[in-house]
Amino acid sequence: MAAPDSAIAIAQAELAARVAMVGMRASAASTAALAAEVDSIRAAAQAYGLYPAVAVTHAIDAALARGERGALVLGWIAILRDAVSSDRHDSHACETFAAACSVRLAG
Repeated sequence: MAAPDSAIAIAQAELAARVAMVGMRASAASTAALAAEVDSIRAAAQAYGLYPAVAVTHAIDAALARGERGALVLGWIAILRDAVSSDRHDSHACETFAAACSVRLAG
Protein backbone atom coordinates (compact mmCIF):
# COMPACT_ATOMS: atom_id res chain seq x y z
CA MET A 1 0.00 0.00 0.00
CA ALA A 2 1.43 3.38 -1.01
CA ALA A 3 1.89 6.10 1.57
CA PRO A 4 0.18 9.49 1.23
CA ASP A 5 2.06 12.06 -0.87
CA SER A 6 3.31 14.04 2.14
CA ALA A 7 4.70 10.88 3.75
CA ILE A 8 6.40 9.94 0.48
CA ALA A 9 7.94 13.41 0.21
CA ILE A 10 9.30 13.13 3.75
CA ALA A 11 10.63 9.63 3.06
CA GLN A 12 12.24 10.81 -0.18
CA ALA A 13 13.97 13.67 1.64
CA GLU A 14 15.24 11.34 4.36
CA LEU A 15 16.43 8.74 1.87
CA ALA A 16 18.06 11.39 -0.32
CA ALA A 17 20.08 12.52 2.71
CA ARG A 18 21.04 8.92 3.49
CA VAL A 19 22.07 8.30 -0.12
CA ALA A 20 24.22 11.45 -0.03
CA MET A 21 25.93 10.17 3.12
CA VAL A 22 26.57 6.81 1.48
CA GLY A 23 28.09 8.63 -1.47
CA MET A 24 30.41 10.61 0.79
CA ARG A 25 31.51 7.44 2.61
CA ALA A 26 31.75 5.17 -0.42
CA SER A 27 35.49 5.45 -0.89
CA ALA A 28 36.38 4.83 2.76
CA ALA A 29 33.66 2.47 4.02
CA SER A 30 34.00 -1.27 4.01
CA THR A 31 31.95 -3.31 1.61
CA ALA A 32 29.97 -4.71 4.52
CA ALA A 33 29.16 -1.22 5.83
CA LEU A 34 28.05 -0.05 2.37
CA ALA A 35 25.96 -3.17 1.88
CA ALA A 36 24.30 -2.69 5.27
CA GLU A 37 23.40 0.93 4.52
CA VAL A 38 22.10 0.04 1.06
CA ASP A 39 20.01 -2.73 2.63
CA SER A 40 18.60 -0.24 5.13
CA ILE A 41 17.74 2.18 2.33
CA ARG A 42 16.08 -0.66 0.42
CA ALA A 43 13.90 -1.56 3.39
CA ALA A 44 12.77 2.04 3.85
CA ALA A 45 12.15 2.50 0.13
CA GLN A 46 10.11 -0.70 0.05
CA ALA A 47 8.04 0.44 3.03
CA TYR A 48 7.15 3.71 1.30
CA GLY A 49 6.50 2.24 -2.12
CA LEU A 50 9.58 3.81 -3.74
CA TYR A 51 10.02 0.79 -5.97
CA PRO A 52 12.51 2.28 -8.45
CA ALA A 53 14.89 2.85 -5.54
CA VAL A 54 14.38 -0.76 -4.45
CA ALA A 55 15.36 -1.94 -7.94
CA VAL A 56 18.53 0.16 -7.87
CA THR A 57 19.55 -1.11 -4.44
CA HIS A 58 19.50 -4.64 -5.85
CA ALA A 59 21.89 -3.52 -8.60
CA ILE A 60 24.18 -1.88 -6.03
CA ASP A 61 24.22 -5.07 -3.97
CA ALA A 62 25.24 -6.99 -7.07
CA ALA A 63 27.98 -4.44 -7.84
CA LEU A 64 29.33 -4.70 -4.30
CA ALA A 65 29.25 -8.50 -4.53
CA ARG A 66 31.32 -8.27 -7.74
CA GLY A 67 33.90 -6.26 -5.80
CA GLU A 68 33.16 -2.78 -7.12
CA ARG A 69 34.39 -0.19 -4.64
CA GLY A 70 35.10 3.50 -4.26
CA ALA A 71 34.59 5.59 -7.33
CA LEU A 72 33.04 2.68 -9.21
CA VAL A 73 30.18 2.59 -6.71
CA LEU A 74 29.53 6.33 -7.06
CA GLY A 75 27.83 5.84 -10.44
CA TRP A 76 25.42 3.37 -8.88
CA ILE A 77 24.78 5.74 -6.00
CA ALA A 78 23.99 8.55 -8.45
CA ILE A 79 21.33 6.35 -10.04
CA LEU A 80 19.97 5.55 -6.57
CA ARG A 81 19.77 9.28 -5.78
CA ASP A 82 17.69 9.80 -8.92
CA ALA A 83 15.48 6.81 -8.15
CA VAL A 84 14.80 8.00 -4.60
CA SER A 85 13.78 11.42 -5.93
CA SER A 86 11.62 10.09 -8.76
CA ASP A 87 8.00 11.18 -8.85
CA ARG A 88 7.05 7.89 -10.46
CA HIS A 89 6.84 4.65 -8.52
CA ASP A 90 5.16 2.34 -11.03
CA SER A 91 6.50 -0.70 -12.84
CA HIS A 92 7.54 1.34 -15.88
CA ALA A 93 9.69 3.58 -13.67
CA CYS A 94 11.24 0.47 -12.12
CA GLU A 95 12.02 -0.87 -15.58
CA THR A 96 13.58 2.45 -16.59
CA PHE A 97 15.86 2.55 -13.58
CA ALA A 98 16.71 -1.14 -13.99
CA ALA A 99 17.67 -0.37 -17.60
CA ALA A 100 19.87 2.50 -16.40
CA CYS A 101 21.58 0.06 -14.06
CA SER A 102 22.09 -2.39 -16.93
CA VAL A 103 23.65 0.32 -19.06
CA ARG A 104 25.91 1.24 -16.15
CA LEU A 105 26.92 -2.41 -15.79
CA ALA A 106 27.66 -2.79 -19.50
CA GLY A 107 29.19 0.67 -19.93
